[in-house]
Amino acid sequence: HIIPPDSRVLDLGCGGGELLARLSADKKVRGQGIEIDPEKVYECVGRGVSVFQSDLDAGLDGWTENLFDYVILEETLQTVHNPVRILSEMLRVGRRGIVSFPNFGYWHIRLELGLGGKMPENPSLPYRWHDTPNIHLCTIEDFANLAAGAGVRIIEGHVLAEGEVRPIREDDNLFAEEVLFVLEESSGG
Repeated sequence: HIIPPDSRVLDLGCGGGELLARLSADKKVRGQGIEIDPEKVYECVGRGVSVFQSDLDAGLDGWTENLFDYVILEETLQTVHNPVRILSEMLRVGRRGIVSFPNFGYWHIRLELGLGGKMPENPSLPYRWHDTPNIHLCTIEDFANLAAGAGVRIIEGHVLAEGEVRPIREDDNLFAEEVLFVLEESSGG
């Protein structure tokens, strides 16, 4: 619901292109994906999604400023080596960014780690510690601090909590399983 019809959208780490295909069909967006996994690139092509095979850690140097209305980083921020660079690049090539990630501050994760003594495995963190693509797990507060220090302004937030998607609340660092933020450059950034 955040992305208006006819928007220009770049999906970083687009996987098999499901989101871009849905946005194209439902909202007539002009979408472009970037994906590193060759099998996922083929899935995109099969869905009719325009995609480049590239490593996000290499940056977005070939893309011009404000080429897109929205740049999406869905469940991908925690997999890149330099999250600050990716945030900066996505807000350089897009007017707004949408970032989502699992909240490592979620009380179920804290409980599983605290009582079980090992890294949690659950629907939002489905990998074992040694085979996870996630290299930078963070909490909502961690991300808010990172954004503020990187010249990024959070303009809207939503969470998945208790099976419900709703606007973010102050106590969601503890109660949200996943989070989605809409971002833009700070006026001074």
